[in-house]
Amino acid sequence: MVTAPLNEDRNAMTTENSLTHLNDKGQAHMVNVADREITVRIALASGWVKLTPAVVALLREGGIPKGDVLATARVAAILGAKRTSDLIPLCHPIAIHGVDVELEIIDAGVAMSVEVRTVDRTGVEMEALTAVSIAGLTVIDMVKALDPGATLCDIRVDRKSGGRNGNWIRD
Repeated sequence: MVTAPLNEDRNAMTTENSLTHLNDKGQAHMVNVADREITVRIALASGWVKLTPAVVALLREGGIPKGDVLATARVAAILGAKRTSDLIPLCHPIAIHGVDVELEIIDAGVAMSVEVRTVDRTGVEMEALTAVSIAGLTVIDMVKALDPGATLCDIRVDRKSGGRNGNWIRD
């Protein structure tokens, strides 16, 4: 799993209780982040794809008819991180400075973790989550003829750092 050092501000939470993505009329809008501090921001998300033992065996042997599943999913994850603001309506388009994708064939399927980095005014949690989601969907697309029950599971943010809310790590 990809790791990065975090400081003492672990699990710091914002003191704001307002829903910042709603305007004064209660309508969704994109938050203005122009006055926020530019900081290094990192997020790590993970998830996994549940597969049948037969498909896991084919993955390990390199025998999936559509080709190299992990290589394709890795590229898809990077593209997903880069295109997040095109897919999630209220996400800001931000410069992605790095995406590390780790995919591992496990007995139950494929485990995925993606770390996304930027230096910007807003975080990259959604980019990391989107990257994991797109990687998982790509795995499913490549094996669905062999395993129509393939399932994308447990997508979540595991940690984030930077920004006004500081650092957070899932317990």
